[in-house]
Amino acid sequence: MGEYKSAINWFEIPAMEFERAVRFYSDIFAYEIPTRDMGHIRMGFFEHQPGAGTGGAIVCGEHYIPSVTGTRVYLNAGEDLAVVLGRVEDAGGTVVMGKSQVSPEIGYIAVIEDTEGNRVYLHSMN
Repeated sequence: MGEYKSAINWFEIPAMEFERAVRFYSDIFAYEIPTRDMGHIRMGFFEHQPGAGTGGAIVCGEHYIPSVTGTRVYLNAGEDLAVVLGRVEDAGGTVVMGKSQVSPEIGYIAVIEDTEGNRVYLHSMN
């Protein structure tokens, strides 16, 4: 694979109501999402280590349209995705598919719909 260490280096989750989306992801992951205006778009940044992990953001602006049929993004839900999954409905989202094992080697996934109408996937090994 040459110099590439990961197939993904950045992701963006579209939002129509920026503050609501930031609050949703802050609530389910239990950490503050820093925000920044970047010209004509607003961005809320997920925790990651630059150079050591994949980064991503919640983005609001022209051409950012939430969808349940777009690209699949799998977010790291830590040790056990049940913890994050348990916060989804209280934060205003919907659990589409509960925690399900893919295989012992791959771990578990769950599917949620966020407050903006995006279908997002969660992953953990346990």
